[in-house]
Amino acid sequence: MNIKVCKFGGTSMADGNVILSASKIVKADEERRYVVVSAPGKRFGGDIKVTDLLYACSDAQEKGDAAAFEETFSKVRARFTNIEREIGKDLGVTAALDEAEKEIRAGAGPDYCASRGEFIAAKIMAAVLGVPFIDATEFVRFDENGVLSDETYVLAKEIFKKTPRAVVPGFYGLGVNGKVKTFSRGGGDISGSIVARAVEAKLYENWTDVSGFYACDPRIIDTPKCIPELSYQELRELSYMGANVLHSDSIFPVKSAGIPIRICNTFRPEDKGTYIVSTSKRTLGGNVVTGVAGKKDFTVISLEKSMMNSEIGFVGKVLSVIGKHGISFEHLPSGIDTMSLVIDNAYLKNGVLETIVEEMREIAHPDRIYTHENIALVATVGHGMAKNIGTSARLFRALAEANINVIMIDQGSSELNIIVGVDNDRCNDCIRAIYGEFFS
Repeated sequence: MNIKVCKFGGTSMADGNVILSASKIVKADEERRYVVVSAPGKRFGGDIKVTDLLYACSDAQEKGDAAAFEETFSKVRARFTNIEREIGKDLGVTAALDEAEKEIRAGAGPDYCASRGEFIAAKIMAAVLGVPFIDATEFVRFDENGVLSDETYVLAKEIFKKTPRAVVPGFYGLGVNGKVKTFSRGGGDISGSIVARAVEAKLYENWTDVSGFYACDPRIIDTPKCIPELSYQELRELSYMGANVLHSDSIFPVKSAGIPIRICNTFRPEDKGTYIVSTSKRTLGGNVVTGVAGKKDFTVISLEKSMMNSEIGFVGKVLSVIGKHGISFEHLPSGIDTMSLVIDNAYLKNGVLETIVEEMREIAHPDRIYTHENIALVATVGHGMAKNIGTSARLFRALAEANINVIMIDQGSSELNIIVGVDNDRCNDCIRAIYGEFFS
């Protein structure tokens, strides 16, 4: 039988009625045999996600603030008991909450605490569907560096071979110390991808609150066009730059197995959604650009030195400075006598920027070193760009007509994207100008 794996995000698990709708989606297709769920998300504007409440519980526990812990955990308890009441039957929620509270108070740690939203949500969905619950700690493994271990797939195949249907909590697994360890936020998408690969699914469906992947953030452009199809690589580029429909790392497990992803809307299940496929199977449409996305708050450190190209080890010296401080860079545009490092501002707080600039000056002896802070990166992405003459000209003409100053330009070697750096406060204007040129 062909197998589909369904991942339901936080909005699809937000209350009892939505969970019942999600269960109907699963039951409507016999091929939907494995379900991965997130913790309950926001029910309305101003609501708080269960995971955020659990992180607050963990903080209170670590600080020894018993009153704050009790108050916050009571909100978690209320969310889940309300869900149980809305579904209309005993789902074992109280016992699961009591056990979670006991373990958190006993010092189970922040990752355990954060994971309980997914754990209890999966218990609920399993009870509603009447299928087995499989804890992610039974097969998801992280190595000593916190990276997903290949052992994960070996264990998962053995477990799912014996279980033709199941519900699994997303977002976490087991670390080398035998304790619960979480992925980064949004990592439930990775969990779904892992299950899809393990069961050799024909399709991984990611159910959320939008009808696919949009060509631009709908908070910036009203009713942007929905992309019917994009490649794994295009998805990763756009997700990394702020298009948050799907976690950018979730493609890796399914990419190696050639499993397509479909992004679907739990509230409009009849919509076609967006299919994410391998590059070789990508059908280019009429538009050369697939999407535009932007991300704010970067700093550019620029170095100039005569004959830089002939100085062996210059780049290595510069990179050794940020490596020593545990800093990664986003981009490395360079010229014959110049190089620039684009770094996320999150790494550069509390005087770190000034420290690494001085260390670069001492170790590399540039003729000049200067910084440009509060830069936004805007990526224009599409497989069609490399084969169409004049794409770059159209892009920069649109920015010029919008009176937007481009501080930095970086184009990937695959010619899949063009990234421009602009001032933070012009980020949305930049996105609108590019979208208007290629999609209006």
